[in-house]
Amino acid sequence: MATILGQNQYGKAENRVVKITRDGDTHHIKDLNVSVALSGDMDDVHYSGSNANVLPTDTTKNTVYAFAKEHGIESAEQFGIHLARWFVNSQEPIQRARIRIEEYAWDRIATSDANSRFIGSDEVNHSFVRQGVETRVTQITYDGTNWEVVSGLKDLVVMNSTNSEFWGYVKDKYTTLKEAHDRILATQVSARWRFNWSDDEQRMPNWEKSYAETRKHMLQAFAETYSLSLQQTLYQMGSRIINHRSEIDEVRFSLPNKHHFLVDLEPFGLKNDNEVYFAADRPYGLIEATVLRDGVDARIPVDMTNL
Repeated sequence: MATILGQNQYGKAENRVVKITRDGDTHHIKDLNVSVALSGDMDDVHYSGSNANVLPTDTTKNTVYAFAKEHGIESAEQFGIHLARWFVNSQEPIQRARIRIEEYAWDRIATSDANSRFIGSDEVNHSFVRQGVETRVTQITYDGTNWEVVSGLKDLVVMNSTNSEFWGYVKDKYTTLKEAHDRILATQVSARWRFNWSDDEQRMPNWEKSYAETRKHMLQAFAETYSLSLQQTLYQMGSRIINHRSEIDEVRFSLPNKHHFLVDLEPFGLKNDNEVYFAADRPYGLIEATVLRDGVDARIPVDMTNL
């Protein structure tokens, strides 16, 4: 039976690079996990094993580290753009580059006012603590002409301890869930947003400011929405981003409902007045949706597992 080669790509995945920027005694950290995927004229290496068009994956790894020194890391997006442009423009067989980056955040450790007594320094600006499980992510794709930048975050855990209800839903013979008029609403946010910046003629967004502002609007919408369903909250989060950030056209969320159930304390002669809950990790409701600027087509994949 005859066969032909389909879509293919190669590169070095999960290159961990930590860049320390020393501004006098004040240091700054960028901690990235960078994955490179290249595609183009790669038929021969698959059919005959000829490596004539193959840039070694080890070279792509070295490029990541060299670029951290040569270009610095202003933002995950800007760093990915430098890499994608280089691979496509410097290697004729390479027609498309996809750069995926996870960024791990660090907070500066606040020290006591009297720290100089103990360490002989007027101020400590080089000590950090790794933030929780939230991870910033971005994917940059470049084909020599057009750019696509999709950024976002994952594992951001949020909770409203009140101002959430769930009632009026469909009930059948298998329904046991009781209606709730005051419940905990908690979720672990996975979100991706697509920028409308697509070519070098356009003004490039301020990536760091955009991320901070997008995250802020998303969290404010979560906190300020009196929720009758997690779907309603999701839509408000996406709408707030679209309405406040002109550089973003599309947002997709995957929100697992982190269920909290009231514990029955009556066997112990105690009344549970919405105070003590059991936090269930599974199974969980999974709410997913895309929010778009009017007139824009959706391009973020429905399954964000590998995005």
